[in-house]
Amino acid sequence: MGKLDGKVAIITGASQGMGASHAELFVDEGAKVVLTDINAEKGQETAAKLGDNAVFVKQDVASEEDWKTVVDTAIDKFGKIDILVNNAGITFSKSMFDVSVDDYMKIFKINQLSVFLGMKAVGAKMKDNGGGSIVNVSSINGLVGGALGYTDTKFAVRGMTKAAALELSHYGIRVNSVHPGVISTPMIHQGDNEEVIKQFAKAIPLQRVAEPEEVSKMVLYLASDDSSYSTGSEFVVDGGLTAQ
Repeated sequence: MGKLDGKVAIITGASQGMGASHAELFVDEGAKVVLTDINAEKGQETAAKLGDNAVFVKQDVASEEDWKTVVDTAIDKFGKIDILVNNAGITFSKSMFDVSVDDYMKIFKINQLSVFLGMKAVGAKMKDNGGGSIVNVSSINGLVGGALGYTDTKFAVRGMTKAAALELSHYGIRVNSVHPGVISTPMIHQGDNEEVIKQFAKAIPLQRVAEPEEVSKMVLYLASDDSSYSTGSEFVVDGGLTAQ
């Protein structure tokens, strides 16, 4: 018996990396999953591998209209929505003097605005369904400082999680945030930075970067009834990095 038997989930940014890992684990645990991403080719490929219990929808997570399409697809295909994982995100590492307004607005829309739009759109359906679980993927940079732009949005996700948890608790909807550290995903393997990653790993108390599956297990816990009394809280998956 799976931890998510009978549950229906929406996972954004699910074509690859952590999102794809979340989707695979959710299906393995009995859920039906709507995967979304801007990358349609990879998204469709990932959904096809997961079989009949997964469907892909191309989505710009910063579009309110696209959120309506995703929600409607989940209801039409699977009948309800029990879980939302706001996983989609981007990063950049620039000096604040090199960040343009366009740069800033792009990361704000994908990392922050999308979380608000997702909680609003899906939360309305969860109210009708009698409850649910929303998992917002932030970062350790939602707890400690980092690059301007990325850090701002990840702190905002942490704050929105707490605000939404208080408002939605009356409807049986739980909202929590997950704060990954350095995870081995395509996002961190951009460019020629493998040596940098190896050196940085030495500063992590557990002496390694994490695999996406290690974050997925935390997301699964929060999505499932195992975490029935947890809401408005931060869950850190960082190998001890922020404990120093």
